[in-house]
Parts: sequence; structure tokens; C-alpha cells
Amino acid sequence: MDNALNDFEYERRFFCREMPPELDDGDAPALIVQSYYVHADNYALRVRLVSHAVRVDLNADTNPLDVLDAYRDKFTEAYVTVKGPSVGGTRYEAEREIDAHIAAELISRGGEPIIKNRFSAWIGEDGWSIDVFGGDNAPLIVAEAERSGPVTNLVIPNFCVTEITDQPRFSNDGLAAHPFGTWRAEFEQELATQGPHFEQFFGRNRMQ
Repeated sequence: MDNALNDFEYERRFFCREMPPELDDGDAPALIVQSYYVHADNYALRVRLVSHAVRVDLNADTNPLDVLDAYRDKFTEAYVTVKGPSVGGTRYEAEREIDAHIAAELISRGGEPIIKNRFSAWIGEDGWSIDVFGGDNAPLIVAEAERSGPVTNLVIPNFCVTEITDQPRFSNDGLAAHPFGTWRAEFEQELATQGPHFEQFFGRNRMQ
């Protein structure tokens, strides 16, 4: 039996304006197409497909299902995941691997799809994921530091503009329900008025 104590994720997430070119090693990033079948009150049920064998440049015109159809045989990893609300950078997440062909059929048949390229990099003491979104969520870029326990005393890279750890609108399930493109202008005005913000209850922030 799986240990339920492991069914939690600990992360801090940041809004970014660009993908630092020095973090792109030229290899194909993880291409992710996923669909949300429940996305309400920060509870979510998700099916995800992952390919490491193809590089697709994403933009606002990218259709996740068209990409899935074009590269279906390139997706070799698939997962079904349930998530609870994020509180203080901690979120219940139970993820189980499933057959990629079944996942492709499920995503093709329903839910709210999202597509993104995920770049991975080691920055300072932590492994980071930088997600570059396509489709209705372009040109959103989100950087995430994840650990096996609470993410405290983090070295925050200088390409991170502001923290979005506990903002449900920036969670992937939030973006499935209300894509970034529909409220981008409102967020930019908010950021210009209020300025960047970094949470202070995760220990000492260290800006790179």
C-alpha cells in the first residue's frame, strides 16, 4: 500500500516574465498536456500526459488537443492526480501512473485542457521547474521550487517577479477554469499598483 504521508507536495511558486535562456540546454523540455475534470474551490482531478521526445514552440494560438493528436505516440508517461487546496505552500496531492493510451483518450474526450513546456534546472540549493504555457494561458511563465518538506529559507532567482504560492488563480486547475489570458490585464495592473510580493512566513528569503 502506498504511504499516504507521501501524498503531499511542498512548493513555492513565482510569476516570471521570461524563461531565462541560460536555463534552456537545447534538449526537449517536458511537453505536458493535461485535462482537469474537477477544478472547484482549489480541489482538482487531473489526467496528465508527458513527452520528453518532442519540442513544440507554444504560443496563444496553440491548441492542446491538436498537439496531442499530432504527437500522440510521443507521449509515454501518464498520471491521474487528485489535489486539495494549497495552504502555506503545502497541498494534498495523490498521483498514480496510468496507461498513456488511456490517458490520451480521456483527455481527448473531456475536461479542460492545458498545455505547457516544463524546463528543469538546478539553481542554488534547489531543483526548479519553469513552466511555459501555451494556448489560452500564454504567455504565462511560472517557476516552482519543490521539496520533500516545507520550502523554507529559499534562494529566489532574480527572474522571479512576484510570489504566487497561495494564489488559486495561478494553480493549474485555476488556470483551467479561468485562463490567464482572460485576466492578464487585471493582474498586470494589480502588480503595477501594489508591486512585487514575497511571502515572509517561509523563513528567510534570499534573493539571488
